[in-house]
Amino acid sequence: MKPLEVCWVLYDVGNSAFVLLVSTILPIYFHYLAGLSGITEVDAMAYWGYASSAATLAVAALGPVLGTMADTKGYKKPIFTICMMTGVIGCAALALPRSWVLFLAVFVIARVGYSASLIFYDAMLSDVTEPERMDQVSSQGYAWGYLGSCIPFVISLGLVLGSGVLGISMEQAMGGAFALNAAWWLLVTLPLLKRYRQVHGSERREHPVRESFLRLGKVLGDIRQNRKVMWFLLAFFFYIDGVYTIIDMATSYGSAIGLSSEGLLLALLMTQIVAFPFALLFGKAAKKYRNTTLIRLCIACYFAIALFAVQLDKQWEFWFLAACVGMFQGGIQALSRSYFASIIPPEKSGEFFGIFDICGKGASFMGTALVGLMAQLTRNPSSGVGALAVLFAAGFILFGKAVKEERA
Repeated sequence: MKPLEVCWVLYDVGNSAFVLLVSTILPIYFHYLAGLSGITEVDAMAYWGYASSAATLAVAALGPVLGTMADTKGYKKPIFTICMMTGVIGCAALALPRSWVLFLAVFVIARVGYSASLIFYDAMLSDVTEPERMDQVSSQGYAWGYLGSCIPFVISLGLVLGSGVLGISMEQAMGGAFALNAAWWLLVTLPLLKRYRQVHGSERREHPVRESFLRLGKVLGDIRQNRKVMWFLLAFFFYIDGVYTIIDMATSYGSAIGLSSEGLLLALLMTQIVAFPFALLFGKAAKKYRNTTLIRLCIACYFAIALFAVQLDKQWEFWFLAACVGMFQGGIQALSRSYFASIIPPEKSGEFFGIFDICGKGASFMGTALVGLMAQLTRNPSSGVGALAVLFAAGFILFGKAVKEERA
């Protein structure tokens, strides 16, 4: 890869440490804090789902405006930096609360900063590489993100699981883990901040915020006219919601059905290791096969994963599920990002990726809220998982319509 492409990939390495923390240790620590206040496991799982939904709804509201502002020359990098630092500081600040309610509040702030930064990061793809290299570079980002995030995670896992041997409390061990992951996130982002220069964009206007709303309306009109983009975004809304819900709720779900915390953490570490070669494999496969065919394959496999998760009640089944998720997680994310970048005008990448983020991370409130609500209503953690299969089925059908429009 070229030096600027490497710098861009490194941000995936940085923020993926926070993602891995959120999907593994954080829910277990939240269940611990909630348990101290007498909250049941099922209710703790539901509250975690609601907090994740609140963060994604906030990004869904901010995303379009931030995306349109990102396409103004000179704005993408500074606003990206503000969002990234909000996530980094929020990650470190998770060490402070001892109340489960305050902990969730800080988590939402950190999650919003992280998710908002990805609007600008994804939109940078058209600035750092050529159209014919987008599939490969996007896949490299996810692949090295999965592998690189294992470094701070393994150290964090050692702190948490070895807190008794080290003579420190659980709270102190978690504080060290939060600080370590925040520092990692910041340090590996510095090369991108130093080298990145915005290539595509519009000229600065006198009233950038007002202009952002006006341009947002025009982009929505453009999407309605471009049926290929419209059908893809609808499909993406459904299938990626299921993907992110599985990432967000896996550990909380495993804890709620009584699986070993240590086993859950090690299984999800295996997911990252498995995801690394498979993300690269999908990037190489995109040179030989149509990326639309590969995306369809990933959606179909996630449909099967959701069905299998309904009956999950044993530790080995969780390990098997974790391996299957690792095989397709990087592929479906990377290929979706690069496919979208290839079908939109590069000078409007920020605006379009603002909408993309709504249909992606902004849409994941639906899955997490659904899993949490069904768990509380039925008092059965497995009841909401089956609904995720419906999301993947809808995404598969709608994506087929996008492919037909592309070939028309």
